[in-house]
Amino acid sequence: MASARVTGRDVELQSANEGDITLEVLASINEPQMTEENLQRLKGLGGLQQIAANLGVDLSHGLTEEQLEKMEQRFGKNFLPSPPMKGLLRLFIEAFNDTTLLVLMVAAIVSLFVGVFGEEDGREKGWIEGTAILMACFIVSWVTAINDYTKEKQFRALEENSRGDEEALVLRGGQPVAVKVDDLVVGDVVILKAGGGVPADGLLALGEGIKADESSLTGEPEPRLKGPGDPFLISSSTLSDLGHFPEVHMFVIGVGGQSQWGKIREKLVSEPTNTPLQDKLDYMAKVIGYIGCFFATLTLAALMAMIWVEHDSPTTSQISSGVIHAFIMAVTIVVVAIPEGLPLAVTIALAYSSRKMYEDQNLIRTLAACETMGNATTICSDKTGTLTENQMTVVAGWFAGAEADELEGVRALGAALPAEVRDLIADNVATNNSTSVLKVDKDGRPLPKPKIQGSATEGALLMLAEAWGVDPVARRAAVFDPERDCAFPFNSTKKRSTAVVVRPDGKVRLYVKGASEIILANCAAKTAAGGAAEPLTEADRRALGTRLSKMADSALRTLGVAHREFPSVGDLPEGWKDNLGDLDAEGLVLDCLVGIQDPLRGDVREAVATAQRAGVVVRMVTGDNIQTARAIARQCGILTADGIAMEGPDFRKMTPAQVDKILPKLQVLARSSPDDKYLLVTRLNGQGLPKDQASWEEAHPGLSWASDRDLVLPGYREEWVASRGEDGGHVVGVTGDGTNDAPALKAANVGLSMGITGTKVAQEASDIVILDDKFSSIVKAILWGRSVYDNIRKFLQFQLTVNVVALILVFVGAVSGLGSPLNAVMMLWVNLIMDSMGALALGTETPTPAMLDRKPYKREAALVSRPMWRNILCQSAFQLALLFGLLYGGKSMFGLEHEGNYCTVWKLQDSSAAWDSATGDRADGGDFTCADIETSYSSCIRRGGGYANTDCLDEAGLLSYEDFEDKCFKTCFDYDYTHFTLIFTTFVFCQVFNEFNARSIKDDRNVFKGLASNRMFIGIIVFTILVQVVLVEGAGFLLETSHLTAGQWFACLGLGTISLPVGFLMRFLPMEEDEQTFFDSGAAVADAGTTGEGV
Repeated sequence: MASARVTGRDVELQSANEGDITLEVLASINEPQMTEENLQRLKGLGGLQQIAANLGVDLSHGLTEEQLEKMEQRFGKNFLPSPPMKGLLRLFIEAFNDTTLLVLMVAAIVSLFVGVFGEEDGREKGWIEGTAILMACFIVSWVTAINDYTKEKQFRALEENSRGDEEALVLRGGQPVAVKVDDLVVGDVVILKAGGGVPADGLLALGEGIKADESSLTGEPEPRLKGPGDPFLISSSTLSDLGHFPEVHMFVIGVGGQSQWGKIREKLVSEPTNTPLQDKLDYMAKVIGYIGCFFATLTLAALMAMIWVEHDSPTTSQISSGVIHAFIMAVTIVVVAIPEGLPLAVTIALAYSSRKMYEDQNLIRTLAACETMGNATTICSDKTGTLTENQMTVVAGWFAGAEADELEGVRALGAALPAEVRDLIADNVATNNSTSVLKVDKDGRPLPKPKIQGSATEGALLMLAEAWGVDPVARRAAVFDPERDCAFPFNSTKKRSTAVVVRPDGKVRLYVKGASEIILANCAAKTAAGGAAEPLTEADRRALGTRLSKMADSALRTLGVAHREFPSVGDLPEGWKDNLGDLDAEGLVLDCLVGIQDPLRGDVREAVATAQRAGVVVRMVTGDNIQTARAIARQCGILTADGIAMEGPDFRKMTPAQVDKILPKLQVLARSSPDDKYLLVTRLNGQGLPKDQASWEEAHPGLSWASDRDLVLPGYREEWVASRGEDGGHVVGVTGDGTNDAPALKAANVGLSMGITGTKVAQEASDIVILDDKFSSIVKAILWGRSVYDNIRKFLQFQLTVNVVALILVFVGAVSGLGSPLNAVMMLWVNLIMDSMGALALGTETPTPAMLDRKPYKREAALVSRPMWRNILCQSAFQLALLFGLLYGGKSMFGLEHEGNYCTVWKLQDSSAAWDSATGDRADGGDFTCADIETSYSSCIRRGGGYANTDCLDEAGLLSYEDFEDKCFKTCFDYDYTHFTLIFTTFVFCQVFNEFNARSIKDDRNVFKGLASNRMFIGIIVFTILVQVVLVEGAGFLLETSHLTAGQWFACLGLGTISLPVGFLMRFLPMEEDEQTFFDSGAAVADAGTTGEGV
């Protein structure tokens, strides 16, 4: 019996029988980044053959149907179920976890209770306000829930489509069978092809000299050689080279959550945190709520005091009635004060922007990421595929005397070169090549861009031929005969590859390509401009050597292409198909020298410049060497003259304090691992740092908290906060496409994954998926984020003006004796209907390029800026002056007969109280009672009457009788509301036209700019005016309004339009935003210096 105990682990590895191979045993030989240790444990188990034997698997036949079911039961399938999707009802309930909504609901419930159980005569309408407010809360919550649900369903559909297309070729019962990747199990023998992905973790069962690209998981840019010394194949990696094998076999040992890919994914769980905007809105909602409660308390106290002012000895009924009325007014003031339209405005702005961002190639997975991107201060971007095309391309070179120094020039040579020269180079490329170019997927659908299978360098040459109008596949078929000719693949010792082609005329041509300096040294001649060969002079060698040095300095990979001709096959040595000897190492004719690079995307320079103009620091984090990283960073404008470029190994050795000193200037991090990216992100934004000694020691096992806590990255929370003062660090956006990028994506404030090249794990860990993989789309996300932020501020400016005016108007009116000009139902219209319309109008404003001309705001920057306060206060002052003028002078201004709400028909109490007709005093057996008054003066009372306007009753002298109003008047049947209706309508029109002013939160005097593009705004303005007319003229019984004449309507409209010139003039008052509110990347870290490896 063979056995092995693995040190350092709590599992004893036995290899005697099938039952000893457990999940724990297999996991012990599949530890990430521990190749040597895994190999030793594998040997201790007896190697692959012994493991397969113990599991009963025949490596040449694969699993049987019976074994398949057994393996699935023991080890599971290669499937990671997505986290359960939250139902719509749960999302709806979670949406109530909002401070503003919770406070508003409490106010609504109190209002509903008072309305239903208050005065008997008010119960018909008392339920309206509270019920309507609760309905508004439900509407806000449902809008939020539906948006979240729809967004998650869209992403799940995208994920399912992607996952459903993935298949693997496996041996089942000795036959190759295509199965879904999700259905793989431990013990499966998977057949892998060149360029294909590894679907699970496994051991190399057939093949040697294999190269695997594990960069998506480990971050290592260079392919790893697989064989007896490293037989471990990792899920999510790609086989870039199979050596001499047409296919290789892999024995699966890790699936689903047991694979390295699965383990990373399962760690991607983090607690959601508020965005800076959400924190500010929560704080503002609380402050406004406190102010509202303060005014409500004052109003409640004042109105209760007026009960004794109006009645010398109020009865119990009068006191209870007065208290209920006072409480209703207090609740109304709280309702007015709370900005209940704010959460709806946020939801609308985010939802609208997320839909528009999808059109700009941004799939929003986390709705709040829209807003967060607007104030991003740093973007840590990958190089390959984001800044560059992710496709090696010939961008410069020497072509038989013709030269080109940029991509377009190289492509133009296809038409400029003589046909002889072009064909000579094209034949070399087509025949001396082991790489293919895929343009369609397995279902025949066109790929977004050609996919290179094999060597990226050879792929660059193939794409060059296509750019010149040559089909490499057709050319190879026409020139190369596999039975007659021979190809020698690239030899790492000789640093060249060769194809021997027998031409139709019997002559033999050797096509050679390889390392440029070696090819040049082996050349005795060069191809001249006309296609003929001519001697290569020393001057030519020096000039071409200089050319190569120049391309190398630009971080270009250089390659030489040459040929050699023989009169016939007989001039070749015997056995030439097996060994050419040095025939391809001497006497060559140089055809071209090319510089190859993964070129910048066409829009990158402009996009980077735009981001920098917007105050966003762009940093490149790449696995490439530092020379290449510097060159690319300079080309796209990331690396400046005083910027710092350093390598990951040096970065991770630094202390937190040392890193803080270089952060303001750190622009390039080369040769970086995923851990380096994670450390950089956490050091920038402080998220995920250990909060105490216990969590620090858990993150750094073996180190001492006492001596090491200030020496290792990323540091700890207390130290990080102390190093940054009050600015709160950076708001970081991070791009990533590999599985290994997932931790950094989660640690970032906004994770940006790639939609084309990104792995599933990266996309699941991200907040935004960049569908076209372009950096310019990230800049669009910043623009939309700023639009969201500004739109919410526009609405806030509008909302606060409405609330300030309404709050003061209701409070003053309530305590002045005339009564509040705006009753609870009117406020319902103002707060729930008009605010919702305002949220739609201002929350759907489209972004403008000017938004990228300012720096991002700091985390602690006030949500309401100085210019916004100027606009709010100026508009509030104007509107209050106008409305108070109408309140106290409206009777004369409009020629009204009465002030306030004037009662036209009273109802008298059936009271036995009696008065002495001579003295007016109460008498036990006096001359008349209330019933006598109703009989004698009924016609007079129906013509007039009321507390404040009692001409008829005054003539009869009734009001001089003691407690006459208290004892006889019960309630009013009908009112003339004209005075307060005029105030209400003017107030609404002031808000309508101030909505135009709210479109600018700065000094833009033309508030109509861009209005034509926002049809929603225009429609809502028209709709608001129409609804106001309908409510006043058709729903007066609900709002307590009276019909207005055409003249009165136009007068109210004219008074409301004055808000526009007031808005124009107020912007001449000098008021600039506080520069301290903007984020200054150069001062983001205290005492920032420039130490480190500079450029």
